[in-house]
Amino acid sequence: MDNFRTDGFRLGFGLMRLPTLADGSIDVDQTAAMADAFLEAGGTYFDTAFVYPGSELAIRKALFDRHPRESFTIATKLNARVAKDAADARQQFFTSLERLNKDYVDYYLLHAISKNNAKLYEDYGIWDFVKEQKAAGKIRHIGFSFHDYPDLLEKLLTEHPEAEFVQLQMNYADWESPGVRSRANYETVRKFGKLVTVMEPVKGGTLADPPRSVRALLDAADPKASYASWAIRYIASLDGILTVLSGMSNLAQMKDNLSYMKDFRPLNESEQGVIRAAQEAMAAVETIPCTACGYCVEGCPMSINIPGIFRARNQQLVFENDGQAKREYGFATRGKGKASDCVHCLQCEDACPQKLPITELLESCAELLE
Repeated sequence: MDNFRTDGFRLGFGLMRLPTLADGSIDVDQTAAMADAFLEAGGTYFDTAFVYPGSELAIRKALFDRHPRESFTIATKLNARVAKDAADARQQFFTSLERLNKDYVDYYLLHAISKNNAKLYEDYGIWDFVKEQKAAGKIRHIGFSFHDYPDLLEKLLTEHPEAEFVQLQMNYADWESPGVRSRANYETVRKFGKLVTVMEPVKGGTLADPPRSVRALLDAADPKASYASWAIRYIASLDGILTVLSGMSNLAQMKDNLSYMKDFRPLNESEQGVIRAAQEAMAAVETIPCTACGYCVEGCPMSINIPGIFRARNQQLVFENDGQAKREYGFATRGKGKASDCVHCLQCEDACPQKLPITELLESCAELLE
């Protein structure tokens, strides 16, 4: 399997949200049943990571110990942010091989690159390291997963032509989102002629239960189709897609995904129109018009991640999902100031190109999300 698969099977099995037992450990038996169903349908691409708790060991038992190695491909990742130093970062690769009990991986990714950690991969010499491991036959394909904006993405692809594919967060809700920029990132990767692996096609499960206005549109178009199927088929219909990862957590989700991806049919023009209408319905919801430029953050005395907080509030407004919005708020404020920490110095409002009433909006976010 020296080359990328070109057989058209575009569903990948994401191993971040595997089923668990009552004690919180991974349910290896159910994972094995899911892997069996996936392989039987023609799937081959399994995606894990060093930092997914228990995932690499579980898939070794559920997959590697039960099926011929040539019948599937595995992707795993190195996360420099959690490493103590360069040696610790490089050790992640060898630990992954030990966990999988194999001597090579098909796809190896530098994990979750953003402007906050991109320099670590350079400082630790990880780009050179993975090239060395590929030359040694321990890695078949080098790539990276990405959580930032097109300017950094273009810089990485220019400086590192050894990257053969990029994993991007892409779904119809984030296609034009100023905080994610799915379309712009996708177009940047394709401009360099690279393939794309897709994460979050259902936006962490949010698009499996979209807003009422969107549900009405999708039900009218095809009452038998699951909401998740619309999201996954939309992304899988794009050019240059290596695989669309779905983080399936039980056998029922696996069977639903396989029901429309085994014999994949791209969205036709009428169905594309339904998705455009769904995007327009979500865009019609009045949200905070933050473009995530970050100018407001630079001088904040309380280190408040204002764009991140506003993104969480917009999640609440658009998707009517308080739980997910509060989880995003928790992520946005981890190690940083909360919305209620604002001291009303107004430097953020002076810096905001959109002239938003930021302090007033933060008060509202504190009331609704804390």
